[in-house]
Amino acid sequence: MSCDNGTAKPTLTADQVLPVQYGELNDILGFHLRLANVALFQDYQATMGDLSLTPKQFAVLELILINPGTSQIGLAQSLRMDKATMMAIINKLEARNAIERRQSKIDRRRQELFVTEDGQKLVDTARQLRSEHEARFTTRFSADELKMLFGFLNRIYAGAKIPAYEEDEA
Repeated sequence: MSCDNGTAKPTLTADQVLPVQYGELNDILGFHLRLANVALFQDYQATMGDLSLTPKQFAVLELILINPGTSQIGLAQSLRMDKATMMAIINKLEARNAIERRQSKIDRRRQELFVTEDGQKLVDTARQLRSEHEARFTTRFSADELKMLFGFLNRIYAGAKIPAYEEDEA
């Protein structure tokens, strides 16, 4: 096949794709972060698929484990999620018997969150799988490079405006 200028255009089979040029996207931080996120997420899904534990669920479960008695609002703020998303995650983890809600002895309007025995087993398994998943990416960097990378990423989200969440009065 020839192009308008008379040069031959390569013929592709159904499973071949010409490389895509990124142009100005090469200079956009968010574009690179998105591609990195996709790579990490796809590997995470393949690794954790049998556990049916999303990255958000794992993060929430981990935070409850190391912060027993924390609240949904505290978790939502720390992970920069809205209340509805956090409630859905908490409900799913509770339905799996991974966490439990307990009424606060200090403020009866507040519910505190705790990891159950089943939740601890889930965390233990997930941590092992997560460790393998992380190693597939972190071993591409030296310890100093990784520390710098985490520092750079922290600069991005530490400076971001975090929406204020207030607990409902009712």
